[in-house]
Order: sequence, then structure tokens, then C-alpha cells
Amino acid sequence: MADVDVFSALANPVRRKLLESLRAGPRAAGELAGDFELSRPAVSEHLAVLKNARLVREEPRGRHRYYHLEPAPLAEVEEWLHPFERYWRARMRSLRELLDEEDNR
Repeated sequence: MADVDVFSALANPVRRKLLESLRAGPRAAGELAGDFELSRPAVSEHLAVLKNARLVREEPRGRHRYYHLEPAPLAEVEEWLHPFERYWRARMRSLRELLDEEDNR
């Protein structure tokens, strides 16, 4: 499978939930699959997409494969979102000022 861009990988809610599940630490593929009402092969396909986007890495341990969160590619998402964060902060500051004016009347 070719490299997958981070935004495409994050577009799917199952993949986002997989990443959330890995925040607490590495988990076996079978254990992760148990969190979903999907077949194990379907969950494995989602894990493969995350692996190709370099958002997770796979570690074989005996007969099991453990997945680890690799958060470094999420910096690209943060960089893209940053201008929007500034927009919302400005909007919230304006709302706070308006509410303060209302309170002072």
C-alpha cells in the first residue's frame, strides 16, 4: 500500500477511535478489534491505513502484533488547524467583550 496522507487516515471515525485507544499505550490487534463491531480483518485494514500514514507502528510479539501510537505526523494536522484556532480565539474574545459590556449596563 502506498503512503497515505494523515488527513485521509483521520477522515475515518474507526481510525480516529483506534488512535484514541492507543493513547493509553500499545495494544494487540485482536484486543483493538474487540472494541469495534467490525470483523477483525476490517479492523486490520484500518490499522494498515494508519500504519501507512505513519500514525502507528507495529511490533510483533510472538504470535501477536502490538500497535503503538506514533504522534509525530499529527503535527501536520496541528499546523493546518493553527490559523483556525487563532480565528476562534478572536471570535471568543469578541464575544467575551460583548458579554462584559452587557453585564456593565
